[in-house]
Amino acid sequence: MTTDRIEVQRTIAAEPAVIFAILRDPQGHVTIDSSGMLQSAEGEPVSAAGDSFVVHMDREALNDYPLGKYDVTVKITEFEPGREIAWTIEGNIKPPIGHVYGYRLEPAADGGTLVTSYYDWSDIGQQWRDAGIFPVISAGALRATLGILARTATGNKRQ
Repeated sequence: MTTDRIEVQRTIAAEPAVIFAILRDPQGHVTIDSSGMLQSAEGEPVSAAGDSFVVHMDREALNDYPLGKYDVTVKITEFEPGREIAWTIEGNIKPPIGHVYGYRLEPAADGGTLVTSYYDWSDIGQQWRDAGIFPVISAGALRATLGILARTATGNKRQ
């Protein structure tokens, strides 16, 4: 882990294709969000880098920066079915801030999937570094999202 990137891992008792189906679906992002910021989403499941969908956000869930309710566009930057998906956020702020969220999936020896969740803000502008709001999401929040992803991918079966 660097000062501009967080990575957490968890083995989930589901095949990579099952997990990837959740991660490519806009509603899947809302379902597994541990921060409480993602309220709902609009759009079809993504199928390639460059695809996008809209997420309706509520920053009051974090109570850290006075944005209230707003919309963002999730723009897919990496898309390798069953292996990796990543995205950046575009909104009213121009140019976009430049932080990236993503997941890498690797088959695990036990038939499950080793899931790595990452959050990278190494390409943000100096004005955002100076604002002191990064990282927006903590390693604990990423880990909690992996727990919700595990529950969702396994149909709430005990792991």
